[in-house]
Amino acid sequence: QLQLVESGGGLVQPGGSLRLSCAASGFTLDYYAIGWFRQAPGKEREGVSCITTSGASTNYADSVKGRFTISRDNAKNTVYLQMNSLKPEDTAIYYCAGRPYYDCSGYAYEYDYWGQGTQVTVSS
Repeated sequence: QLQLVESGGGLVQPGGSLRLSCAASGFTLDYYAIGWFRQAPGKEREGVSCITTSGASTNYADSVKGRFTISRDNAKNTVYLQMNSLKPEDTAIYYCAGRPYYDCSGYAYEYDYWGQGTQVTVSS
């Protein structure tokens, strides 16, 4: 069974940091571009970041540029999202998703596999 499993979410104060992980089981991530999306209550799901299969290219939403960093360790079959300088508006459920192509996409419908999500809450 092909699965993506997110972890690392939690409650953090404004200005704090979290590192999310996206681990694959049942398949190898080597051939999948991986995206991170988030959905806040009452809002549509939005793309946060994406990394190509080799890790050579990454994309970020304007709202997280300079604060978030996406990376991958294909040997561990895992993709990470390092989130620094967190703001209350970063509060959302964060999902990772995979598409079997080299390049990234900001469109959720272009991803075939999704994790169950991990809650990130930024609050004092």
